[in-house]
Amino acid sequence: MIGPTRPNLPRDRLKKRIVYFQYTNPAAYPPLERSTRLLANAGWDVLVLGLLRPGTDALRFPPHPGITERYTFNATTGWRLRLHYVWFAVWVIGWTLRWRASWVYASDLLSCPVALLLSVVPGLRILYHEHDEPARRHGLIAYAQRGVRRLVARRAELRVLPNAQRAGYFEQTISGGRPALRVWNCPSATEVGQPRNGALRHDAVVRVVYSGSVTPERLPMTFLEAMARIRGRVRLRVVGYETIGYPRYIQQLKVFARQLEIVSDIDFVGVLPRHRLHEVWDTAAVGLALNPMRASNNNSRWMVGASNKPFDYMANGLALLVSDLADWRETFVLPGFGIACDPRDAGSLASALCQLADHPAEVRAMGERGRQQIARCWNYESQFQPVVTQLAC
Repeated sequence: MIGPTRPNLPRDRLKKRIVYFQYTNPAAYPPLERSTRLLANAGWDVLVLGLLRPGTDALRFPPHPGITERYTFNATTGWRLRLHYVWFAVWVIGWTLRWRASWVYASDLLSCPVALLLSVVPGLRILYHEHDEPARRHGLIAYAQRGVRRLVARRAELRVLPNAQRAGYFEQTISGGRPALRVWNCPSATEVGQPRNGALRHDAVVRVVYSGSVTPERLPMTFLEAMARIRGRVRLRVVGYETIGYPRYIQQLKVFARQLEIVSDIDFVGVLPRHRLHEVWDTAAVGLALNPMRASNNNSRWMVGASNKPFDYMANGLALLVSDLADWRETFVLPGFGIACDPRDAGSLASALCQLADHPAEVRAMGERGRQQIARCWNYESQFQPVVTQLAC
């Protein structure tokens, strides 16, 4: 187990204690980092429990005197994994009771069985925040998981979803009509960068950054093909980690880049903690926020508000390059925060990149409009305030 030690706290703070837990690394989820800090700044005592997994084990929350983090290492597969999950459940329940929390904050499918057990503890209330809708799987275990999720959704005191479409569907199919709060995954107002007042680049090169989980849907091979078509006009920096579903995708991108002879135009930075991402964003002018044109599930169908990526880029004054989807055009393109393309088509990507490279002043203006929008209203303080208010009731 890993975690800092902390001094004893005044007893008058015991009534404002909350435990966050996930059967993964919570620091990989920006909304958790932001909400823990907001609550800690509001006088809550926050305990975060999670796992360290390969690929995200370098991620941690920024230090805060009101937040304690404790992690355990991930187990292997098979029966050891099942035994580890039972141990994890006991570990979380033990810490929650020892912490004398008034709330627990559960936010993934594998946290639901533990949350259901904790829901019978007198005086302990449940907040269920569903970042991603679980994939539809078959089998007895999957059926049981769906049943537990439904019970947690109905027993929870508060339910939080990342946009109106997901919340409406959740209320109709999972929570039995019990309402869910809508909270977009926006940056904190404290994350908004300064205006970019430096000299504009006029070298006809567009500097693009991608940050997040590196998958074929988010960073497709067609983007590299587009770079090769307009060779020398795009510089790409990739910050992120591979997922369980695509464990060698970054290596595949590197091989493809060598084949296309654009290796010198791409920088694979690796994993960085969130509080260091600005170091990379500050070197770019455009943020890449692509989504599949054909949705395979509700998560990819309703991404506006759920995806933190475009908001993060906007907060740092980056223009956006997004998929040409109706809701993304309405939210990000029509207000002047970026432009759209078809990520399946290398020609469409190349055309959009040329447009950005040829108009650096408009790229700067798009970035500044976005930055001001985040500072004004699309920030987590505004979005999460209804949750803070109800937690205090």
